[in-house]
Amino acid sequence: MERRTFIQSAALLAVGGIPVVAGAAEESGAGGSPSEKARVRAYRPLGKTGMQIGDISFGAGRLNSSALVLRALDRGMNYFDTAPDYGQSEDHLGEALRKAKGRDKLHIASKYCQPMAYQAGKSHLQLGSKEADYIAAVDNSLKRLGTDYLDTVFVHALGETTDFEAEKKRLLDPEMLAATQTLKKAGKIRFLATSSHGPNHMEALMLEAVRSGHFDYIMPAFNFMKFPKVPEVLKEAHARGVGVVAMKVLAGAKEGSMKFDSGQFEQAAFKWALSHKEISGLVITIQSAQDLDLYLPASGQPLTAADLRVLDHYAALYGADYCRTGCGDCLGACASGVDVASILRYQMYFEDYGDEKRAMQAYATMTPNAGACESCADGACARACPYGLPVAAKLRAAHRTLTMDPVAA
Repeated sequence: MERRTFIQSAALLAVGGIPVVAGAAEESGAGGSPSEKARVRAYRPLGKTGMQIGDISFGAGRLNSSALVLRALDRGMNYFDTAPDYGQSEDHLGEALRKAKGRDKLHIASKYCQPMAYQAGKSHLQLGSKEADYIAAVDNSLKRLGTDYLDTVFVHALGETTDFEAEKKRLLDPEMLAATQTLKKAGKIRFLATSSHGPNHMEALMLEAVRSGHFDYIMPAFNFMKFPKVPEVLKEAHARGVGVVAMKVLAGAKEGSMKFDSGQFEQAAFKWALSHKEISGLVITIQSAQDLDLYLPASGQPLTAADLRVLDHYAALYGADYCRTGCGDCLGACASGVDVASILRYQMYFEDYGDEKRAMQAYATMTPNAGACESCADGACARACPYGLPVAAKLRAAHRTLTMDPVAA
């Protein structure tokens, strides 16, 4: 990443205010001595929904206990992102809901999705699903969660194919929209949102969502390493009162973060995302109480010059290694049709996120896969990469990892 990106961001900080409910002490219990455990210190309005969500919110993608949810609630977290295909996430969250007090103070988002992760490669309801399928997906989520409504349901993971028109049709599927209205009238959902981490057409699809008038907020990938077109999406969303929740803010969560003091990189990355006034909050996967200690000190804090130096250092270490989520610039270069961006995203899940099973399950559904790269000497994929990544070498390494094949080249 070029250094001027940070300089421009720093300049924006000097002229732009960020709408927050600073501290929100009455709601969250924030405040107190520095010796207290880190907690959410700021809440932001989520578009026109009327919800105020913690600037740092709970991603439940690998949730394995209800106790962790209760700890997060005690630390002021009030927005929880889950899905039917996140293992037992909805069940654990439901158990926590039964133990917690005040359902109306929690904001729960789930997905139009099936429980089995990557069933036939597609767990999220696809184009061709009927209104009844969407309604059934929400009803099943409500049963697992043990609640009578979701605050939000997502049309999730737009941009996983190269066919823009098909992705747009899934985004604005009349069957989905009809189901959403039925569910809203029944009091089973309050809001509709959509998300994309690419690798195809992320910005264009999120703009379609914002301009359609159907979506209350969006959740794009957004971090300090790329996304030159996302600011246009953010500006349009802000102008129309559509909320934005950021994800993938750690730019791959590379091991380079270990080169800094504990939490220094993560907190700098969070503060960078939250320094954009259009961002309502960010979602980060929480796996332990230690994650709460690591991440929450960034809540309500300004982005500093020291933070920018940390991010510059990280970018220098991994700028030529990190496959930017949502980029997809190389996808038309491979004569064999290998989905470079998706494969390297699954490799990221395996190596950097510790989500080995999910990564291998997803990769097993891919045709063609990176095995086709073993004997390829073309190099077109690397030439097409605007960031200079050794794409073919990375694909061969991904194939070796994701198939557990020690002899794959």
